Amino acid sequence: MSLQDKLDAFKADFQAGKPPYNVPRPVIETMHRATAELIASGAAGRALKAGDKAPAFTLNDPDGKAVSSTALLAEGPLVVSFYRGVWCPYCNMELQALQAALPTFQSFGANLVAISPQTAPNSRKSVRQNALGFPILSDPNNDVAAAFGLRFALPDYLVELYKGLKNDLPAFNGDPSWTLPMPARFVIGQDGTVLYAEVNPDYTRRPEPEDMLPALRGAGRTAAA
Repeated sequence: MSLQDKLDAFKADFQAGKPPYNVPRPVIETMHRATAELIASGAAGRALKAGDKAPAFTLNDPDGKAVSSTALLAEGPLVVSFYRGVWCPYCNMELQALQAALPTFQSFGANLVAISPQTAPNSRKSVRQNALGFPILSDPNNDVAAAFGLRFALPDYLVELYKGLKNDLPAFNGDPSWTLPMPARFVIGQDGTVLYAEVNPDYTRRPEPEDMLPALRGAGRTAAA
């Protein structure tokens, strides 16, 4: 089953209000409204695209170790996944799919990192729950996400909904701003050029890990040349 098939199956159960979710229909409709408005805003079109230069970044892993994109790119191409947080089931399914694809990425000499605004304890939880073999990096205030063109502020009505659901983003992220990154996936070549970019304002849609393989193959040929 593809990643998107798994996401679609979860979404169908969630929106049908099946246990253990039991989500009222008005909640689903509010989430749909927020997604539709983010799509209509055109924000995704302003994010980095293939051919752009990726900003360099240094972020901490869950153990407080600084991880530098420059150092990782010295080793090979870099796959970067931006996700919302450990509280997002769609994100966790994506992380599991990336973990399954990690050996393939490594066969092309690529490193993989995932970035979210959440605090280190929540990143440790992400690693533990999803049995990850790649680092989760904390992006305070979504500053790196903003440099990639991904940061957006939740509308007030969605903030109130999240508060009602006890989905306390300021507590998860250690940041009072109520901002998130649009889920996104990038392949960055060793010269810092974005070779692949997929940004979706609909958080229930994620690209397949294998979608990045042509870019990784191309990155290998470029490095060899």
